[in-house]
Amino acid sequence: MNRTATEAPSRTGGQILVDALRIHGVDTAFCVPGESFLAAIDAFYDAREAMRLIVCRQEGGAAHMAEAHGKLTGRPGICFVTRGPGATNASIGIHTARQDSTPLIVFVGQVARDCFGREAWQEIDYRHMFGHIAKWVDQIDDPRRIPEFISRAFHVAMSGRPGPVVLALPEDMLAEEAVVADAPAYRLAQAGPTPEAMAEIAEMLARSERPLMLLGGGGWTREASRDVGAFASAHDVPVACAFRRQDLLDNRHDCYVGEAGLGMDPRLAQRIVDADLILAVGPRMGETTTNGYALLEVPRPRQRLVHVHADPEELGRVYQADQGVNASVAAFTAQLARLPAPAERPWGEWRRQAREDYLRNLEPTPMPGDVDLGAIVRHLRDVLPADSVITNGAGNYTLWVQRFYQYRGIRTQLAPTSGTMGYGVPAAIAAKLQDPARTVVCFAGDGCFLMNGQEMATAVQYGLNVIFIVVNNAMYGSIRMHQERHYPARVCATDLHNPDFVTLAQAYGVAGERVLHTGEFAAAFERARNAGRPALIELRVSQDAISPRTTISALRAKG
Repeated sequence: MNRTATEAPSRTGGQILVDALRIHGVDTAFCVPGESFLAAIDAFYDAREAMRLIVCRQEGGAAHMAEAHGKLTGRPGICFVTRGPGATNASIGIHTARQDSTPLIVFVGQVARDCFGREAWQEIDYRHMFGHIAKWVDQIDDPRRIPEFISRAFHVAMSGRPGPVVLALPEDMLAEEAVVADAPAYRLAQAGPTPEAMAEIAEMLARSERPLMLLGGGGWTREASRDVGAFASAHDVPVACAFRRQDLLDNRHDCYVGEAGLGMDPRLAQRIVDADLILAVGPRMGETTTNGYALLEVPRPRQRLVHVHADPEELGRVYQADQGVNASVAAFTAQLARLPAPAERPWGEWRRQAREDYLRNLEPTPMPGDVDLGAIVRHLRDVLPADSVITNGAGNYTLWVQRFYQYRGIRTQLAPTSGTMGYGVPAAIAAKLQDPARTVVCFAGDGCFLMNGQEMATAVQYGLNVIFIVVNNAMYGSIRMHQERHYPARVCATDLHNPDFVTLAQAYGVAGERVLHTGEFAAAFERARNAGRPALIELRVSQDAISPRTTISALRAKG
């Protein structure tokens, strides 16, 4: 209940802040504690029945858990970190939220107000530090303004293209008492398409022979995903998803034709080039999705382009569209689903061929070594429940997951479009925390896993039975691939000497075992599912298996 100024008691800044978070609907926050925001931590104690404060082991992990929480819920993830080293560690999650268009609010403890500008202990000017990667950065110097700042933070994080907000909290401000009225919960305002724009889109589609729909970006809802599926079915239009946005349309849908991202099927890339109409709903049309801006000419694509985005500044940033629509994906897809299907759809065979290409691309080809990652991902595709959440960070091991797994509904894929390593472990923990009944599987390369593997302790502490699959090839595989392409056989700085991952997992209280042959995986995975605690499976894979489409041996032969 919101209190007016006359009803409000005297409260510390920390109490005002935590009360404001409750009003805005926050039920979970992630942190690594610091003395710079002790007054806020104390306020969480009084709110412990209404809000969970999840304690993490490193601020990068905490920020990525909060970012993943924002992806899953569609509401701002909340993270608290301390000043200086805490803020710099958390910056990776802020960058991910920016590139992935995820609502996130990061609160940073700050030095006391009477120390500003003296380079006090761990002092940083956060406006300068985060000014480029956050949507808004500020500092709350007066506890009476906390409701105002928190309201603005939620509105900024959620409006237009969602993204991160950073607020610095001087420690003495949090301890100071004040009397102030609460602000009401934020209300989201969304732009929508005009009737004229929808009519023009319908006319462009009717004149098309080779249309293709491309989905991506943030701000998606289950309703928007359903509306896209209904439109695609009614109009028989092929639908591709942008990099690491494969869950925006059920991959079993007859109109789904694959992912436009790293390692995309060359036939899909050519189909994007050959399309005469691209209906891009939500994506920024960035480097990865456009194969280095090569699939569409800059600034004026040869294909007719409809670009729908919630942020007007994204429209025309790189590509000049035939029709730019400033609208949220939810508002646009609701109107799109109502468009009457044309009497004739000459692109039917075009869609069928695209779907057949996608289905052929799902079949793994044998890879070198005793453990075939493609066969393992296909097994998971067959046995996992449809609502399972798959997470991963960055590295060449992700190419097998992206190519051979089928995502069967929105919010079943948690992966960073920013390409950051170390994301999969904390994202999986956030997913299991959000819905303990869902199966959550984290894929991580050996290098990727060790960047946030310590968060296994968080999974154990909160009883979150995530299954971690560590793909161990004893190297930074993605960098080795590029190294072999440009400097064949000149291996430097990409080999890794790893710990015993099974013993490491067991030391944390995680069930662990190693798979040395493909045939061992199915039984090992069932044991992990039934372990009654978090579980880790290490896969020992050959270094020669550098991607689903080539090997190190083949790269060296070309060199």
